[in-house]
Amino acid sequence: MIRSTREGKVAVVTIDAPDSRNALTLDLSARLAEAVADAERDENVHALIVTGTPPAFCAGADLSALGAAKEAGLRAIYDGFLSVARCTLPTIAAVGGAAVGAGLNLALAADVRLAGPRAKFIPRFLELGLHPGGGMTWMSQNLVGYQRTAAMTLFGQSLTAAEAVEAGLALKLVDGDHSDLLEAALAFARPSTEAPRDLVLATKKTLGVTRRLSQHADAVDAEIAPQIASLESAAFAERLAAVKARIREH
Repeated sequence: MIRSTREGKVAVVTIDAPDSRNALTLDLSARLAEAVADAERDENVHALIVTGTPPAFCAGADLSALGAAKEAGLRAIYDGFLSVARCTLPTIAAVGGAAVGAGLNLALAADVRLAGPRAKFIPRFLELGLHPGGGMTWMSQNLVGYQRTAAMTLFGQSLTAAEAVEAGLALKLVDGDHSDLLEAALAFARPSTEAPRDLVLATKKTLGVTRRLSQHADAVDAEIAPQIASLESAAFAERLAAVKARIREH
């Protein structure tokens, strides 16, 4: 099953199928996509955390579904983790255990990855005689470059939590158990919840645009319209007045 809860202004979406190590069936992928869409529609939600019930984060696609899949079936399996990649909200993957195959893709799809000490990032495509899919090679190369992606895809190399942080695949290692990892993810998300929602979404949208640009000047042009919009907002006026008041007090 997929569990979706709200912690303040953060949606926490959990793949809750520990008996199968949270492997993605067609049904679970569809439900994951629905949960992400529900969070996006909720105007009180500013950020989303995706995680899996221990001991795993996500053991990949269910192999029985994968073995019978053609293009339509593969795209249906992709839909769960691609919903995270497409999400307009800031996203955090709280990876407390193994992220394997499609589960690795799910972790890669988030904006930021926080890793618990038991996290492991396992491609497994080569081991199964399976070509990578779901945009794995693109997501990985954008995060860690060609050499590390080649090591994972061509040589089957996995990353421990510490190695993932060193490589830039995960942002930080969080000591403790899964509850500590979720607490850290919620604390990490807090600045997004304290800012105006439209500003947070606009900033993420701009990140997607500037990521594809090669020239600084083009990035300046891409940022100027949303920055002007924020300068003209009531939220900016209120916060600027508060800052000025604090300065006068000192």
